[in-house]
Amino acid sequence: MKENPSNPSIDLSMVEDIPRILPVLPLRDNVIFPYMIFPVLVGRDQSIKAANYSLETSKFIFLSAQKKANIEDPEEDDIYREGTIAKIIQILKLPNGLMKILVDGLIQGRIVNFTDKKEFFEAEVEVVLPEAVEPREMDALVRQMSTLFKEYAKINKNIPSEAITAFDNIEEPDRKLFYVAANIAQKIETKQSVLRKFSIKEQIYELIKILNSELDILRIEKEIEGKVHESISKSQRKFIISEQIRILQDELGDEEEVSPEILKLKQNIDKARMPKDIKEKAIEELNKLKKIPSSSPENTVIRNYIDWMVDTPWYKKTKDQLDIKNVRTILDEDHYSLDKPKERIVEHIAVLNLVKEMRGQILCFVGPPGVGKTSLGKSIARALGRKFVRISLGGVRDEAEIRGHRRTYIGSMPGKIIQSMKKAGTVNPVILLDEIDKMSMDFRGDPSSAMLEVLDPEQNHTFNDHYLDIDYDLSKVMFITTANVKYNIPLPLLDRMETIDLPGYLEFEKKEIAKRHIIPKQLKAHGLDKLNVELQDDSLQKIISGYTREAGVRNLEREIASVCRKTANHLVATKTKEQLKKKPRNKTYITPEKVEDYLGVQRFRGKKANKEEVVGSVTGLAWTSVGGDILHVETNVMTGAEKLTLTGKLGDVMKESAMAALSYLRANAKELGLTPNFRKGKEIHVHLPEGAIPKDGPSAGITLTMSIYSAITGKPARNDVAMTGEITLRGKILAIGGLNEKLLAARLSGIKTVLIPKENEKDLAEIKSEVKEGLKIVPISEIKEAFKYVFVNKRIPGTTKKSVKK
Repeated sequence: MKENPSNPSIDLSMVEDIPRILPVLPLRDNVIFPYMIFPVLVGRDQSIKAANYSLETSKFIFLSAQKKANIEDPEEDDIYREGTIAKIIQILKLPNGLMKILVDGLIQGRIVNFTDKKEFFEAEVEVVLPEAVEPREMDALVRQMSTLFKEYAKINKNIPSEAITAFDNIEEPDRKLFYVAANIAQKIETKQSVLRKFSIKEQIYELIKILNSELDILRIEKEIEGKVHESISKSQRKFIISEQIRILQDELGDEEEVSPEILKLKQNIDKARMPKDIKEKAIEELNKLKKIPSSSPENTVIRNYIDWMVDTPWYKKTKDQLDIKNVRTILDEDHYSLDKPKERIVEHIAVLNLVKEMRGQILCFVGPPGVGKTSLGKSIARALGRKFVRISLGGVRDEAEIRGHRRTYIGSMPGKIIQSMKKAGTVNPVILLDEIDKMSMDFRGDPSSAMLEVLDPEQNHTFNDHYLDIDYDLSKVMFITTANVKYNIPLPLLDRMETIDLPGYLEFEKKEIAKRHIIPKQLKAHGLDKLNVELQDDSLQKIISGYTREAGVRNLEREIASVCRKTANHLVATKTKEQLKKKPRNKTYITPEKVEDYLGVQRFRGKKANKEEVVGSVTGLAWTSVGGDILHVETNVMTGAEKLTLTGKLGDVMKESAMAALSYLRANAKELGLTPNFRKGKEIHVHLPEGAIPKDGPSAGITLTMSIYSAITGKPARNDVAMTGEITLRGKILAIGGLNEKLLAARLSGIKTVLIPKENEKDLAEIKSEVKEGLKIVPISEIKEAFKYVFVNKRIPGTTKKSVKK
């Protein structure tokens, strides 16, 4: 790129490309300067022709302002000779016949003379190159201009703060000059005066003169605004004193007749049985309401406030059902399995039998979608005989949603907590805070921080809602929260809750839930219970294993509903109205063949362990949001650059686990029977199949180690062994999560032996025997212990002893 020595920001090669003759586009209400990218709306016929001609030829166009904006068809004398040579970047044709063009101002220019072209204005244009200025003088001028522009931007509210940041980032004097010229609010003639000067020095002087003049005007405007504001303040003060005098006069005179509406509110306040201090506040607000005319907006605000205070429950409570057997029966009726939360509720009832009152409990049910967290909350409320209210927190990002808005705002109202108390109508409901891990924060506040007070038994007896602005007792409320992942809940909030994990259902549990709850519900909903329709056990098993893959039962219910719809459609199509009205003697069975016919080809086929023992292929175990899964890890060792290649859409943690695995093998090569320099001239490629699915987490560390070792030594790994565990560089195996789901996945995949961290051995006591059945579970504390379980004493053809021994 050739540069102009006097101004390095100007590309001389670009100047040489500009044609001498250019189409001219007159601008009615704007002046475009060099280095501006600006959209121009074109509507006049000659202007549209000029823009099209420019686009078809060189894309260069000369932009010049009209002397008078109200002239519809300007002549040559109506257009300023000085302007900007620009390049058309984009043209957008609008439906109303107008055209929007995006232009990039390149360099200053002036019209020498116009051509004889009739369709549009065309002129011979001369490029104006700025003259060189002595550097010290230039620095002084730019500094003065910058100071004035920043002061102007501070006073002028229309200029955003980002404009100053952008201005400070510009280094070239001419760019700074034209940036200031573009951002000051002035008439066309004033802005045009900058383009009439042909040296940077003169242009900056002109701009300094304009800025000084504008600053003087803005200061005067600010002074006037201050005096007006002071006058308004005096008027307000006068109004307040007048109101005080009026109230004193009312007190001295005879009390006016109280309206029926005020009397009713007074009665409602008495009936609400509020605490003494809160009742005093309500009466105070009622007295204010008496004095305010009904037409005043303040009247509505105070009336709504009193209504909320009256409607919020202060003493009314439901009596808890304290019969433990009855509570257990209700919980078992509504949900199959889920022993931990049921036991916790029974314990709560047992304590209530011994003490009259117990401070509100905060339970947090954590589990994958569809396992029954929300419905369990309803069931708990039914078992206790309490009112139930659900608050959805998914996507809540405003603190005022929890605490309410202050009364000063128009349309303000209490937060979700007080609204829920009003809805329940009692002081001891069960409030379910659904999806507490889905709350987020932004500039409006952090709702999770507001929840800290709500969910702290030591604080929530004095919960302060911004709207009511009084302390409200939430200690008698039983709060239940639900979440899919506990790691998304802020730690201070998690610390205030008792976490109960709800793991995904096993296949036999899904079968029982379907038989007891889903199938009867769907048969009734689709009118098939009257037609003696029955879903066979084999058909149910086929739906569970072939058409759903989830931790909960939502998709299972959806698929059973789909089968019921199609069965209803078939029966209506094949039977008469008389036959459909009578309950048939013989049952109509939904067979596995009909299921496949209704639902199509099976969507899921369970992953199975490798049928053969393959070098470099090892089976690991993974946790997903829909339950456990097995994870195949494959490794190849090839001649090439000494590097470790990782593929399969791995996350950072898993990549680091692979590096740790390789480091451990290199550091312990001699002890493991590997050649010390086994990596020399070799490229190690580790791949996890199903590359489109993201994978992350540290629990695959042991699997990666075994896979890399198998590929290096040529020893095939056993195909009936799976493993899980995080590793350290010293070869220790650290604890992992999701053990229940991982063991279930291993069992379903035909795995016989599972290696788990020694630290997780204590968790086996809480895992159901149905999950552990048929599995040999081996707890290990170091990687060295795993080799004897993973590798068989045989070698594949073609591997040499030498490479293994060394």
